[in-house]
Amino acid sequence: MKILVLISHVPDTTARIAFTNDNTAYDASGIQFIVNPYDEWYALVRGLELKEAQGGTVTTITVGGAETDPTIRKALAIGADDAVRIDTAPKDGHDVAAQVAAYAKDKGFDLILAGKETIDHNGSQVGPMLAEMLDLPFISLAGKLDVADNKATAERDVRGDVEVLECALPLVVSCAKGMAEQRIPNMRGIMAARTKPLQVVPAAATEALSTTVKFELPPPKQAVKMIPAEEAGKLIELLHSEAKVI
Repeated sequence: MKILVLISHVPDTTARIAFTNDNTAYDASGIQFIVNPYDEWYALVRGLELKEAQGGTVTTITVGGAETDPTIRKALAIGADDAVRIDTAPKDGHDVAAQVAAYAKDKGFDLILAGKETIDHNGSQVGPMLAEMLDLPFISLAGKLDVADNKATAERDVRGDVEVLECALPLVVSCAKGMAEQRIPNMRGIMAARTKPLQVVPAAATEALSTTVKFELPPPKQAVKMIPAEEAGKLIELLHSEAKVI
């Protein structure tokens, strides 16, 4: 089975949030970048499990410049066989999907996996757009995925229940919590990652369908007001006059 896994290069979850260029761009100076957790923990690891059980290959694909190479090598250290980097800065979700589609359209992948979203934009756009561009079926937010006899069976949570879907390969799946357990790369994997193939390909002629007008940070949290237990009436008064329902 030939598996392609989308890997995004995102800021660490503990990174500070700041913007530049009149609040139109994220300030990446001094920021540690990581593999998008949904891509790593769920999509990549489940792809590796399927490969280990049934044979085949796992290739990762990333849209980005040379600064993403350490992130890609981390995915290779976890166990991917090889990697592809499309050499362009991602513009928006449509651009990323179009770049991946242009590469993957004639490569014969049986299964394309992605995390349900990236932790920087939280858009959940690339998976469905990629499936549309490749004219493939798409299953979103899968928490379980099995493949047998050229057919995938996926489960996902729905309102108060679990939905089970079956689909013939090839297809695109976005992976959510429950798909797999995180793997920590060992020293052997880290050493092997240094020599695994990382193919850099030129970008396709695509266009972004959206532009960032402005980023804004949420308002700072206000100081906590401590109300003595014997002044319950004051607490009720403040709940009526100052509390906000979100």
